Amino acid sequence: MAARLFDHLDLRVRDLGAAIPFYDAVMPALGFPVKGSTAACTYYEAARDHPKPEFVALIEDRAHVANGSRIAFWSETREAVDRFAPVLAGAGAAEVEGPMFCPEYSPTYYAVFFADPSGNRLELACRVTPSHGR
Repeated sequence: MAARLFDHLDLRVRDLGAAIPFYDAVMPALGFPVKGSTAACTYYEAARDHPKPEFVALIEDRAHVANGSRIAFWSETREAVDRFAPVLAGAGAAEVEGPMFCPEYSPTYYAVFFADPSGNRLELACRVTPSHGR
């Protein structure tokens, strides 16, 4: 199996200035602690021993309209989801739901759902069972 499953996500935001404080709080807690910028974007990289780790780029688009799409980040444990949830209040997340079990998705689905300042829908999810030590 591959050590990484995606290269990057380009996420559109209406106002980069409003988005950066939110993502400065959220991305390190999701495992993307390295912040950088180019003329085109601000980005958050994973901490990996790789020439170009996976990253999430914020690209300003004043005409951006959020839709029903959701980006779900993976968590290894339910406890990590629980530890992440308070970060959302400090970051000013909107539409926070959970952490909670969502058996309608799968029997072990546990997640916290939230939206960024542009209305982009995100979540941190865990699907492991306690019997696996997680």
